[in-house]
Amino acid sequence: MSAAEPEKADALRLVRGRGGATRLLVIRHGRQYLDERIGCSPDALFWMFSAGKPFIAVLVHKLAESGVIELDAPVARYWPEFAQYGKGSVTTRRVLQHRSGMAVATSSVGDALAMTNWERSVRHVAHARLRWPVGAVPAYQYLAFGFILGEIVQRVTRLPVADALRMHLLEPLGLHNTYLGVPSRELYRCVPIRGTTTVGRVAAIDLNRRSLRQAVIPAAGISTTAEDVARFYSMLLAGGELDGVRILSQSTITRMLRPSSNGELDRYAKAPVRWSEGLQLGGARHEAGFISPLGELSSKQAFGHNGSNCCVAWADPTRGLVFVHLTNRLGEGLDAIGHHSAVADAVIASCDATDVAADIGADG
Repeated sequence: MSAAEPEKADALRLVRGRGGATRLLVIRHGRQYLDERIGCSPDALFWMFSAGKPFIAVLVHKLAESGVIELDAPVARYWPEFAQYGKGSVTTRRVLQHRSGMAVATSSVGDALAMTNWERSVRHVAHARLRWPVGAVPAYQYLAFGFILGEIVQRVTRLPVADALRMHLLEPLGLHNTYLGVPSRELYRCVPIRGTTTVGRVAAIDLNRRSLRQAVIPAAGISTTAEDVARFYSMLLAGGELDGVRILSQSTITRMLRPSSNGELDRYAKAPVRWSEGLQLGGARHEAGFISPLGELSSKQAFGHNGSNCCVAWADPTRGLVFVHLTNRLGEGLDAIGHHSAVADAVIASCDATDVAADIGADG
């Protein structure tokens, strides 16, 4: 047995013993390191929840790189109605950093009830008021993030945001199984959400509705495969280019991944999240009661995003690692974060053990 096998076996034991549909795909230095599929077809489409936020964030950074969007300009430059009720100084960059000063447009429940209706959602955002001074504190915009950025994209490209995403990111990168709103012909591939608590079961009823799976919800509504997510993160890990197709420059990625909050308490998430400009950053939390969904062993250079403790994906440049863990279990709170973190840590430990063994072999 190789040095890495016990830890790799731990990761597989964790995902096999949890139940529900699961896809775990790990790419290391450009090669498949681990691939486990449970309770789903090879082409299954998982609902990413907030783990899909990096897609809209990367699209915005790409448009900024091309000069279509200026990140430090007020959102109201592109969407004048947004300036209402004291929001005139909010910039696109502050939205990417979750430092706009507003976490929700109406309330958590109110925003969720409106999320399948684009016009209603952006109207709510336009009429929202700030709760904190712009830039003062991180406050996770769990749905408003996507509607603000998505409306900016629509205004500057004059395209529906789903079309802009497909044209500028998905098609060039070859992500042919990623959808912001699943077309009718692909609905049969969608993995049903499974609630494991009373709250989760109630939520799953709505989340499994056709109308929701087909809605355009940039902050939560990406449906995709593990392979497409791995390809997306492989592009970022490779400096913005994959298979001869450049999506972003290395300098844009470097700026995108700079920490915008470094352990401050997020006022909405109620956790010390490390944010960049559109992604969560890795590293152990080092605070009682808080666990990183990217793994407590993850490096501070790791970047990715958790999705309702149901799906998580990330890349770690210090290890040449891309990690995609998609599930359909909803409603377990901290237990689910602990599970995702434990799987990530087992994979990281396996990779680190391989490196140690290789170093010993080289010295010998």
